[in-house]
Amino acid sequence: MTNNDDVLWPPAMFTEQLRKAGEEFTQQQQRFYEQLLAANQGGSAGGLSDFGAMSMGTAMFKTRVQSGGRLSIPDAEREALGIDEGDLVQAFVIPISKQRDNNE
Repeated sequence: MTNNDDVLWPPAMFTEQLRKAGEEFTQQQQRFYEQLLAANQGGSAGGLSDFGAMSMGTAMFKTRVQSGGRLSIPDAEREALGIDEGDLVQAFVIPISKQRDNNE
């Protein structure tokens, strides 16, 4: 067995593969979503008209988990989407990375 500094220890390798898989999943979901929106805007009679409501008022952004598990929606997205305090929203959460220390 050769000594290679680029080879990760198995748990670290798993964590890196999981992070990459999460990023790839997010990209695939974004492409799928964009395809749905494009199909709906094309006016095809393929039964995608129900996605019209989904195409209105959506955003994708990154945020940090705060105390008590709270997530913040950035001001620009809240304003663009017309979200006010107390409004009910739906979130799709994909962890990107763990916080390494409390100073981040």
